Amino acid sequence: MSESGQQSETGRPGRYQRTTGGLLAAMLVLLLAVAAFVIFRGVFRDTPRIEPEPVEYLPLVESLQDAGREVVYPRELPEGWMVTTVVAEPGERPAWGLGILTDDGRFVGLRQQDEDLEDLLAEHVDEETTEEEPLEGVGSVARTWEAYADEGGDHAYAAEVRTDVGDETLLVYGSAPAEDLRTLIESLTLDER
Repeated sequence: MSESGQQSETGRPGRYQRTTGGLLAAMLVLLLAVAAFVIFRGVFRDTPRIEPEPVEYLPLVESLQDAGREVVYPRELPEGWMVTTVVAEPGERPAWGLGILTDDGRFVGLRQQDEDLEDLLAEHVDEETTEEEPLEGVGSVARTWEAYADEGGDHAYAAEVRTDVGDETLLVYGSAPAEDLRTLIESLTLDER
């Protein structure tokens, strides 16, 4: 018999009583320890900041033009803007596009493709867009640009352009303000490089 006077069923002295309350208290202590570790690690960890890398798009434009493909592209970008992605999909229904960050880090995209406008809007902007006042006489690529917006603040302008593969939809879109999208539209061209 133990000093406390308790003896287990096996005849050996017991160390402590096992109860549901004790189990819950142990689990709570464990959870608090894990949470403290995660918070400590998060506070003192240096998360690397990944800076976007600029992509040279003009050599690809020249290459596509040399192959006989007509692509709409910006002659030049405003100060501080950079192209971060380039898409060139060959085939019967080729696609061309650019992903651009403005000087304040907002996104502007350009997509040229033989695709239905509603499909392009659903893929690159939102499935639910509302039509807005069109742009007239902006830039040299198209006379009229249809305008769209979604509830999240994204904007898009769309026009039809005639190229070597026929009529294609041209979409300028993004989370940048509509003025930035118009700035890109003003710089677009089909001219040879």
